Amino acid sequence: MKIIIAGAGEVGFHLAKLLSSESHNIVLLDIDKERLAYADRHLDIKTIYGDCTSLSTLKDAGVSNTELVIAVTSDQATNITVCVFSKQLGAKKTIARVSNPEFITEKDLLNIKELGIDEMISPEQLAADEMMLLLSQSGFTDTYDFDDGALKMIGFNLSENAPIVGLTVQEAAGYFPGLHFMPIAIQRFGSQYTLIPRGDTKFFKNDRVYFVTDDSGVEELYKLSGASKTSIKKVMILGGSNIGRSLAKELAEKRFKVKLIEQNYDKALEIADNIPKAMIINADGHNVDVLEDESIREMDAFISVTENSETNIMSCLVAHSKGVPKTIALVENMDYFGLSQSIGINTLVNKKLIAANNIFRYIRRGEVIALTKLNNLNAELLEFEVKRDCKVCRGKIGELKIPRTSIIAGVIRDGKGMIALGDFLVKKGDRVLVCSLPTSIHKVEKLFI
Repeated sequence: MKIIIAGAGEVGFHLAKLLSSESHNIVLLDIDKERLAYADRHLDIKTIYGDCTSLSTLKDAGVSNTELVIAVTSDQATNITVCVFSKQLGAKKTIARVSNPEFITEKDLLNIKELGIDEMISPEQLAADEMMLLLSQSGFTDTYDFDDGALKMIGFNLSENAPIVGLTVQEAAGYFPGLHFMPIAIQRFGSQYTLIPRGDTKFFKNDRVYFVTDDSGVEELYKLSGASKTSIKKVMILGGSNIGRSLAKELAEKRFKVKLIEQNYDKALEIADNIPKAMIINADGHNVDVLEDESIREMDAFISVTENSETNIMSCLVAHSKGVPKTIALVENMDYFGLSQSIGINTLVNKKLIAANNIFRYIRRGEVIALTKLNNLNAELLEFEVKRDCKVCRGKIGELKIPRTSIIAGVIRDGKGMIALGDFLVKKGDRVLVCSLPTSIHKVEKLFI
């Protein structure tokens, strides 16, 4: 697939890296020569220096025969303009990064497709939504909802007192009457190897395990994991960034007790005017004494979303040392994800990765409704909509030629989530969740086309 990416910043470079690794034909546009030079040295892609909104630049990039244009510069007006121009010049699909959340919530009112924009994404809003979901499932390290929670992806580390440690998948399934969850991926502690579990796969202490479950399976997973479910009412947020503001506003509206710490006086004053239900503290949150003065020990959750990854990690470590049960850090460096299990932070969130998840569903073949990459695992969880009589409908799941490095985890039918076992028959109109390693993605796609 030919893809043009406008903007060689953090999100654009990360997307170019992921997409070029899958042998897509990538053209990266930017007016920053240093960014382009860095991308040119590290990636097997074509780079073009020039104004992304220039018609001549877009023509040089071959926009007329491009399947997808992704505009992810730091300026939303530029991104919207790029998409509108690209569609007029012949691009098949366009995606624009925006910073104003109103563009996301009111996109139907704006009728953005008539403007020439197929989709709008906000990495900041997506990260805030991810953090809200993590707070709602406080005992888990990773969560993702499909179809408003009809099925959920939940990830956690197995503690030594988890009842399934030492059991096989088949034995663990018999631990509860009725099956409401399916293990889809495992990462062994201290290893970068991703395992798609089978019936004879055994669970070990400190494994990071990902499950797909319906609502009734969430409580079962709490028991199986050995994790404790904590009621979260008091939340402290460090940083008045767009993510911090969005979180504070939503939490306050849901009657959480929210404290947001922002060092910049003018920004703190503005946030206080816009979010009167939250307590806004104008102070240096890097100072441990400030955190103590603001009763950090009484907090149920601490979230650090400053613009500095190291500050976010260190602040969460401080919160963890003060006994805060739930800590979430916003990080930009993907390498940090491998550390989260061992340094005492519950969850790391990366807005580049979340944005890439949302964009990747436009690259996959078949009717992909949603896609998430599992944090620090070399695996994808995709939701396909079955729109025709494709191969996945031609027999029971156990009879289909599904690669061993992939697994059908669940099916959503008429809004209801179901765990799909070997005798399950997929029908037209179903939405099917599949977890797969990269080596099997193309084989999985063929089941749905």
